[in-house]
Amino acid sequence: MWTEITRPKYEREGLRYASDLTDREWEMIAPGQPARKHRLAL
Repeated sequence: MWTEITRPKYEREGLRYASDLTDREWEMIAPGQPARKHRLAL
């Protein structure tokens, strides 16, 4: 149940899709992501 206290904590305003992440959320999950592969341009 949403309350006046919890609603601001989970607010997703400014994000286009429900699955979008904020910069802070990306910072939290970045260490667990695989390393970026470098590709050569053709």
